[in-house]
Amino acid sequence: MNQAAPLARFSTSYGTSPDLSGSLMAGWVGKCTKLIERVSDAIRDHVFEAQAIFMDDTTVKLLQKGKVCGKNKTKTARLWVYARKENTWASGAPPAVWYQFSTSRGAEHPSKHLESYEGFAHADAYAGYNDAYRTGRVKEMACIAHVRREFFDLYESTKLPVAGEAVLRINKLYDVETQARFLPASERVALRQEYAKPIFDDLEVWLKEQLGKISSKTPLAKAIKYALARLPKARPYLENGFLELDNNTAENAVRPVTLGRKNYLFMGSEAGGKSAAIAYTLIETAKMNKVNPEAWLAWVLERIQDHPVNRIHDLLPWAYQDMINARDAEAEAKDAT
Repeated sequence: MNQAAPLARFSTSYGTSPDLSGSLMAGWVGKCTKLIERVSDAIRDHVFEAQAIFMDDTTVKLLQKGKVCGKNKTKTARLWVYARKENTWASGAPPAVWYQFSTSRGAEHPSKHLESYEGFAHADAYAGYNDAYRTGRVKEMACIAHVRREFFDLYESTKLPVAGEAVLRINKLYDVETQARFLPASERVALRQEYAKPIFDDLEVWLKEQLGKISSKTPLAKAIKYALARLPKARPYLENGFLELDNNTAENAVRPVTLGRKNYLFMGSEAGGKSAAIAYTLIETAKMNKVNPEAWLAWVLERIQDHPVNRIHDLLPWAYQDMINARDAEAEAKDAT
C-alpha cells in the first residue's frame, strides 16, 4: 500500500528512526497479508457458496513510475467487492466480503473473479459483468435503488411530477420489504407475490405509458428507459426469497474503501494493491461478524504457519467468535458452581 500515508504517520509517531520507516512497515504489511492470504481465499469460497451475492467496484489510485511537474504520477485502478449477507432471510450463514484489486476496470477481471461462482448476483448496470452473465452460471439481479436514484435526483433538481410519482411507487416496494425483512425465504416470497408483485407490474406498465407521452431526448425519458431496462432483471426477487430489492450490501462494503482514500493517496504498487484487497477482506469480514479484527488477526497470525490447509475454515472470524463464546460460557459455568 502507499507508504506515504498512513504508514508514514505511524513512522513519524515513533520518531525519525530509519528502523521504522514507512517502507519497512509496508513490507511488514505485505508479508503479513501474504502469510494469511489463504484465509482470504477461504472467505472467497464462503462468499461464492451463496445462492446470491452482491458485487460492485470502486476506484483507487495506483502509483506509476516517474513524476509529472514534481508530483507522483498515478493511474486509476480498481477494488472489486463480492459480498454475502443472508440475515435478512434468516439463513444463519455468516456474512462475508471478498475484495480484489486490478489495474483497470476491464470485463476480464469480474469474469476471472466469478469463474467458480454459480448463482444470482446483485449488481448495477455495468456492462463489464455481461460476459459472466453470458455463461449462464451467473444470473443478474438488478438494483432497484439505482432505478429509484435516477428519479429521485431528477425530482430534486426539476420537481417533475412524473419523477416524484415514480419515487413514490418504488417506495411502496420498499414498504413491502420492511415487512419481509428477517422472515424465512418462503414467507418473503408469499408477501412479495401478494403485495409487491401488483405494485411492480403496475410500475412497469405506468412507466411505458409515461414514456409515450414525452420526448425521447429528455432527462426524464432517459430515467424511464433505464428503469424499463432494469425492471425485468429485478423481477427474479419476486420469486426468490433469498434475493434483495437492491445492491446496498455491496455499496456498504465499498464505503470503507471510499473512506480509506481520504487517508492514503495511492497504492504503491500492484503488489500493494493485492495486499490491500486481502487486508480489506479480512478486516471488513471480521467487522461484519462483530469480531474484533485486531484480536482475531493476532490469533490467526499465531497459528497460521502450522495450521493444516484442509482446516483453514477453523481460523475464520465466526470460528474464532464461537471459540470465544464457548470459553466465556465455560468460565461462567465454573463461576456458578
